[in-house]
Amino acid sequence: MGSLFRSEEMALCQLFLQSEAAYACVSELGELGLVQFRDLNPDVNAFQRKFVNEVRRCDEMERKLRYLEKEIKKDGIPMLDTGESPEAPQPREMIDLEATFEKLENELREVNQNAEALKRNFLELTELKHILRKTQVFFDEQEGGLNHTTESMTRALITDEVRTAGASMGPVQLGFVAGVISREKLPAFERMLWRACRGNVFLRQAMIESPLEDPTNGDQVYKSVFIIFFQGDQLKTRVKKICEGFRATLYPCPEAPADRREMAMGVMTRIEDLNTVLGQTQDHRHRVLVAAAKNLKNWFVKVRKIKAIYHTLNLFNLDVTQKCLIAECWVPLLDIETIQLALRRGTERSGSSVPPILNRMQTFENPPTYNRTNKFTKAFQALIDAYGVASYREMNPAPYTIITFPFLFAVMFGDLGHGAIMALFGLWMIRKEKGLAAQKTDNEIWNIFFGGRYIIFLMGVFSMYTGLIYNDIFSKSLNIFGSHWHLSYNKSTVWNNNYLQLSPATSDYEGTPYPFGMDPIWQIASSNKIVFQNAYKMKISIIFGVLHMIFGVIMSWHNHTYFRNRLSLLYEFIPQLLFLVVLFFYLVLLMFIKWNRYAATNEFPMTEACAPSILITFIDMVLFKNSKAPGKDCNIYMFAGQSFFQTIFVLIALACIPVMLLGKPIKIMQARKLANEEVQPITGASDAEVGGMSNGGGSHGGGGEHHDEEEMSEIFIHQGIHTIEYVLGSVSHTASYLRLWALSLAHAQLAEVLWSMVLSLGLNKEGWLGGIFLTVVFAFWAVLTVGILVLMEGLSAFLHTLRLHWVEFQSKFYMGHGYAFQPFSFDTIIENGGAVTETE
Repeated sequence: MGSLFRSEEMALCQLFLQSEAAYACVSELGELGLVQFRDLNPDVNAFQRKFVNEVRRCDEMERKLRYLEKEIKKDGIPMLDTGESPEAPQPREMIDLEATFEKLENELREVNQNAEALKRNFLELTELKHILRKTQVFFDEQEGGLNHTTESMTRALITDEVRTAGASMGPVQLGFVAGVISREKLPAFERMLWRACRGNVFLRQAMIESPLEDPTNGDQVYKSVFIIFFQGDQLKTRVKKICEGFRATLYPCPEAPADRREMAMGVMTRIEDLNTVLGQTQDHRHRVLVAAAKNLKNWFVKVRKIKAIYHTLNLFNLDVTQKCLIAECWVPLLDIETIQLALRRGTERSGSSVPPILNRMQTFENPPTYNRTNKFTKAFQALIDAYGVASYREMNPAPYTIITFPFLFAVMFGDLGHGAIMALFGLWMIRKEKGLAAQKTDNEIWNIFFGGRYIIFLMGVFSMYTGLIYNDIFSKSLNIFGSHWHLSYNKSTVWNNNYLQLSPATSDYEGTPYPFGMDPIWQIASSNKIVFQNAYKMKISIIFGVLHMIFGVIMSWHNHTYFRNRLSLLYEFIPQLLFLVVLFFYLVLLMFIKWNRYAATNEFPMTEACAPSILITFIDMVLFKNSKAPGKDCNIYMFAGQSFFQTIFVLIALACIPVMLLGKPIKIMQARKLANEEVQPITGASDAEVGGMSNGGGSHGGGGEHHDEEEMSEIFIHQGIHTIEYVLGSVSHTASYLRLWALSLAHAQLAEVLWSMVLSLGLNKEGWLGGIFLTVVFAFWAVLTVGILVLMEGLSAFLHTLRLHWVEFQSKFYMGHGYAFQPFSFDTIIENGGAVTETE
């Protein structure tokens, strides 16, 4: 059987590489992506391995590249991405790469430091310019110039005692300081000055209208100019400490107007010079970053490939001569020749004359599970692996899930209009997948949608099919073939009567069914439409569910026969299949028999007056009793000998339970006794069957696990748990498929509510105002349809479909106890951003 239905056959190989050729050979294997290396030095510290220095050098190069990337993104420079992956450089090229990155980093850091110093100087000059401009306004506000201003502020600041004492000493001179402070700190700054100086200072402030750039981080900061007048050195010291505490910047400001004008002219000249130098610095920085942006993606790929190679070489062992590296690896059996060709290419590239040796080893370990996928099957395989990675060579449910998953989803989501929206969205992602894949994003929701684009497309297409079967498109129907009903109601009765019923017992029904799907007339039968659809959808849910579970049990047969588990085949598969067939598949047959033998008028072809209830018939079958529906003269049987067959079926089902419960443990116990007595074991039983047992319907003994040491009491307990789980689960799982009916009904009712309560309001309006109103209502209806019925209802149906596959279907045969094959692959490492993890 092909690898699509089972995981690939794997082989554990031992690889011998000459030290000079090891790097090139591992590089070729990384490009191939088909080898999973094992760590042969698990007890060796990561810092004591042979190639730890090379890994550190790669880490340092990555750090420099990340610094360059951050600076490039800061300037908004686009990085060239050709989509091609360069080959891993030779070890000698590491020196050239290191020198290039070191030169770029040093040059960029020097430019940044110079630019920061220039910006800081520019900021200081700009603040000084505003101080000189604003303080000139302060001093010119009062008439009479500076002397009158100083006298008025002096009278306001000095106390009566100082005024009396200073009367004989002449006029008092005030000092002042000027500076800038962040605007949000100004109120607190003013309060602190008032309290600390006890009101003996005079503060004037004015806002700087344009924001100033912080040279450290480039943020725009709003600041204000202030000037503080005070008297005495003590207050001067206190004011300066408060300014320092609030990180206010003080600048020298001359007292004479002429000096201030002269200083302002000098400041403006220096600002113009700084602008010129800053422009040249920014141009040089931009040129450096543009040149780096052209090669940054390729540099990242090269460094990550070098790092991955040396990290992998650290998993190898050195032989005693220190000239040969020894590795152990899992490889797919079908790809051994391809791997050998890659090793030969690596040896030729390195110029070595000693060919590599790849030997297959014998092992009892469980191999990793490797299922080959393409861009179409990858998403479906991810759904299966999310439940659990398949055990080695176990049946893979993914190929069957490609059909069953979108189909069961569509049974719940069946609507031609909603399915078309979903299918078109999936088709758009498929058509644009190359461009969308190149636009890597960190948005997890978008990555999930894009990764499942083929699932979304198929779910939409299948939903369109089931929508045609239900004849449901946005809660309305399509009259393609013409209705097979001819009602004797006039138009007004149909539109105004909410209690119309369709009865097939009348002459309104032609007697022949609608050619495809449901008759469109059921959409207006508001009284018994739900009754009719309930009966239909409930029955098909049971039919699909039973067939799905039987298919899951049949899948377990492939596992048992492949792994030669004869005991599991005889004492698990056969009774499980019989139990499911004689009870639940018989229930499905009763539905088809009833549909075939009874007409819509409920008249039996022979003499009986009405059709029996399948539910009552099935309950009576299990309880070994016969009962009629109350008040009805119905024959409780649909065919001759039904009572006898039903009794036989129930007895067979009951007999299967002790076989599942005790058959396999008793045979294992007998085999152990024979083994202890040195007698030939059971003919046809494998070691895994004699020595142990499985934990589920999907037991297969894969991986060579033996349970010889397991106690018989534990075997009986495990088998009892498994039997109870299967018997009770068959009932609960069958009922679980009724969610197909429930969600389909809920989806149809929600669509009908949106139509009747939203869109119909716009359709009832007439005239040009009605057209405007309809446009608004349609937009609102469209948003609700996509948001609620397509996205939210689609997510709900998706999760319920996932549960039906994981629990009801896969539990019949799928163990999921394996571990994934994680080959050494450059593509995977680069896609994950260079993260390298150790493999077993």
